Amino acid sequence: MFCYQCEQTSKGQGCDQVGVCGKTSDVAALQDLLLHAVKGLSLYAVEGRKVGINDEQVNQFTCKAVFSTLTNVNFDPDRFVGLIRECVAIRNALKEKVKNAGGKTDFSGGPAVFVPADTLRALVEQGERNGIKSDPGINPDILSLKELLTYGVKGTAAYADHALILGQKDDAVFAFIQEALAATLADPGVDELVGLALKCGQINLRAMELLDAGNTGTYGHPVPTTVPLGAKKGKAILVSGHDLKDLGNLLKQTEGKGIHVYTHGEMLPCHGYPELKKYAHLYGHYGTAWQNQSREFDAFPGAILMTTNCIQKPKKSYQDNIFTAGTVGFPGVAHIADDNFAPVIKKALEMPGFYEDVDGRSVMTGFARNTVMGVAGTVIEAVKNKAIRHFFLVAGCDGAKPGRNYYTEFAEKVPQDCVILTLACGKFRFFDKDMGQIGGIPRLLDVGQCNDAFSAVQIAVALAGAFNCGVNDLPLSMVLSWYEQKAVAILLTLLSLGIKNIRLGPSLPAFVSPNVLNVLVEKFNIMPIQTPDEDLKAILG
Repeated sequence: MFCYQCEQTSKGQGCDQVGVCGKTSDVAALQDLLLHAVKGLSLYAVEGRKVGINDEQVNQFTCKAVFSTLTNVNFDPDRFVGLIRECVAIRNALKEKVKNAGGKTDFSGGPAVFVPADTLRALVEQGERNGIKSDPGINPDILSLKELLTYGVKGTAAYADHALILGQKDDAVFAFIQEALAATLADPGVDELVGLALKCGQINLRAMELLDAGNTGTYGHPVPTTVPLGAKKGKAILVSGHDLKDLGNLLKQTEGKGIHVYTHGEMLPCHGYPELKKYAHLYGHYGTAWQNQSREFDAFPGAILMTTNCIQKPKKSYQDNIFTAGTVGFPGVAHIADDNFAPVIKKALEMPGFYEDVDGRSVMTGFARNTVMGVAGTVIEAVKNKAIRHFFLVAGCDGAKPGRNYYTEFAEKVPQDCVILTLACGKFRFFDKDMGQIGGIPRLLDVGQCNDAFSAVQIAVALAGAFNCGVNDLPLSMVLSWYEQKAVAILLTLLSLGIKNIRLGPSLPAFVSPNVLNVLVEKFNIMPIQTPDEDLKAILG
């Protein structure tokens, strides 16, 4: 195997025995083979559009399949075998439709004609022949750009899949995902690949906009909400991941059953949505970020539901208590495929729950774009009066790799006349710290999940409009942490908007070659984080 798509990849170079994320070499090969198959499907989808064939099944499957290959999503080899075979069946059906419509179908070799083997072992061997290093003669900069594009597409597909679950879609998103995947099979030059990567950022913004419309249209715009970090005596279910619909369905199905529902990780912002917070048994938030789940899940006295991505290998101590939903999968873990959470509820009722109330601190969430824009006048006046000197967007992914304590220290050292906007699980490095207020505005504003990056972009654009300047001219600095492919897609979105001077850490992507990094530095002045003191001095003077 060889995989370097996440920040924690082995030795900062690539995992070649077993994934740091926990995936086996077999699963890594099956993921590579599924992506190989989807690229073949994408070739026919691109040709199909040229002759008026636009297949909804193809579009939705493409997003689901690509999302399944993200870091910490699906570790179940059987699920991948099913997806690979389904992909080829859909591809062959699409090929006939395109052929009958007069489109091009005479592709020779490669994923366009790939036939899956009969056995798991043989499928793994096919995957091993179609991984990142399958073409040892490729120019390293071309490979770097192809992988940058691929990982951006993976993140975009994830957001598109989230949006689809809530009924939101745009064919432009599907068309680009397929165009980009097909392009990686050709022989594009540096300029074409850079252009596709930036276009990926533009399309990802649209995908995030669709997801935002799905979330807010279904559950209302988030409002500032105090969330307890303690616990209530009684039966309990913990929900982790990102999926609001799964949480909403679970809350409906547990109403009146004497079960308290808690959020974990990126589900914290769900407490701010009016149509979710109306349930009295949605009590509080338990634990911190995804990489701490083995310890936190082990101590949780109830059932656990894992939605979307960020699952780790469960300990035996809680493997019978955890359930997956959506794209998430792990061998030996019960999977909920039909939105019927009766097994989760049954398990929660069988378990002890919390024996007594547990007092704890509380945190605030719900500062998405509607809330922040609602006080924009106050914010603008505070900037003009120099009560607010600077804004920092300290956001992104958390992780276990050493060096992420930088973000805790950075947030703690931000001067008292500055405001910190945050989103995604990177906030768990400092989310429970009392940073006070400036003129009634909290100094720490939780914008939401990584899925809510659209809100952060809209806040920045609105502030730029209010001050009649560009985003790069605002008293705003972005200090970002990354871990997986959604973060890559968001970074490409920021670059596509022309945003410069982004500080990125805790380490730079292993898949970015020195020459590609130089291009990003020259065009966008991307820079690695240093120390909090050095970076604050460079930003604030």
